[in-house]
Formats: sequence, structure tokens, C-alpha cells
Amino acid sequence: MRRRGGFRRSRSRSPRRGGGGGYQRAKRSEYGKEMLLKAVNWRDVKLEPVVRSTYRAVGHRRSERELSDWRKSKEITIKGRDCPDPIFTFEDSGFPAEIVDEMRYAGFTAPTPIQSQGWPIALSGRDMVGIAKTGSGKTLSYLLPAMLHIEQQSRIRRGDGPIALILAPTRELAQQIKQVADEFGRPVKIKNTCLFGGGAKRQQSQDLDVPFRQDTDSDRHRRCGSRTRGTQ
Repeated sequence: MRRRGGFRRSRSRSPRRGGGGGYQRAKRSEYGKEMLLKAVNWRDVKLEPVVRSTYRAVGHRRSERELSDWRKSKEITIKGRDCPDPIFTFEDSGFPAEIVDEMRYAGFTAPTPIQSQGWPIALSGRDMVGIAKTGSGKTLSYLLPAMLHIEQQSRIRRGDGPIALILAPTRELAQQIKQVADEFGRPVKIKNTCLFGGGAKRQQSQDLDVPFRQDTDSDRHRRCGSRTRGTQ
């Protein structure tokens, strides 16, 4: 930029004078180095076995005609082999009593169609793609089986990270998922965190690395995480 005096003013500032540019860049660079993930030598790591409990249907089994008529009435189409039968009450799901009570407290009287058919599939350990419209209860259709899976695993230690990972396409949706996870994870002592671009990375890193208190078996402490797709 040229001033009237005829000389050109330098746009750079010396870091030694306390000018903003160089000092701030150095700080950001140092912080970035702290956030880099270290390579893991898996030969020196003792991994805990993953517990996969076998799902067993609760309640009396309905006939194939009853199931077919019910799916038709709910506009449910299934593809795949040996698809588990849907469930019709929260008690049939096998979820902990605290979860069932929270569902009742939230005003839900019965599972939605995506939950009725989706829960048995997810609890059976099968791969699943569920498609349903907005407001149909999709979030709980995968959150509650994830929480039940978390409860079955060994207690995690500092630095282990989450047991369940949920990917969402937008920050807003990820934050909505966290709200539901907070509400239904609180009764069973399952904590979660939400990671997304543009947020405070230091706080997000601390959330993942927070130490866990030594709880008794009746007061378990687990963790799940939600993350927006495409962020670091």
C-alpha cells in the first residue's frame, strides 16, 4: 500500500515486537502438533474381546400371516435372508428397565415401525440399512441397540476412545443425535460426545480422553460418540 509520503509501508510485522501474524501462526502450528495421532504398534497392545450376545426374541411368536399383514399395514418392505420377526412392545426388546421406563416417560406407548423391525435385526448383529421418513424414530432405532452393546463390553480406560461411533452428514443432525443420546444414556450411565468441524478441537479431544471413575458393576460408565461425516 503506497502512502502520500512516497514510501511503501510493509505489511509484515516482526514477531519480536509482539505483532500478531508470526506469533499466532506458531501457536496454531504447535497446537496442531499436539493433536496429531500417534502410530499404534498393535503387537504391543492387548485388545479386549468384543462381546456379542445372542439376541433372543421375547414374547409369543406370531404366525407368518400375522407378520405379513402387520408389515403390509405399516408399509414395511424387507430384503434379506432369515429376517428376525418384529417386536410390538418395549418389553419384548430386551432393553434394560431404565431404558423402557425412559421411553414411557417420554410419552412413547409402543415402538414405531422402523424400531419394531429394526431393533431385532440390529440386536442380532446383522448388517442393516434402514430407510424411513423424518420423525419415524430412526435415531432410537440404532442408538438403543448401540447402548445395549456398550453395556456388554469390558470397562474402558483412559485413552481407549468410544465403543460406538455414529456418523452424521451435518453438524445440526449430529447435535440432535447427541441430545437423544444424552436423554436415554443418562439412566444407564452412558456418556457421549459430539465431534464436528468448526468446534473447539481441544475440548473435543478432552471429551474423548477424559478419565473414567472406578464405578461398581451397578453403576457402569461407558461412552459413545457421534461425528459428522467428512470432518477431522
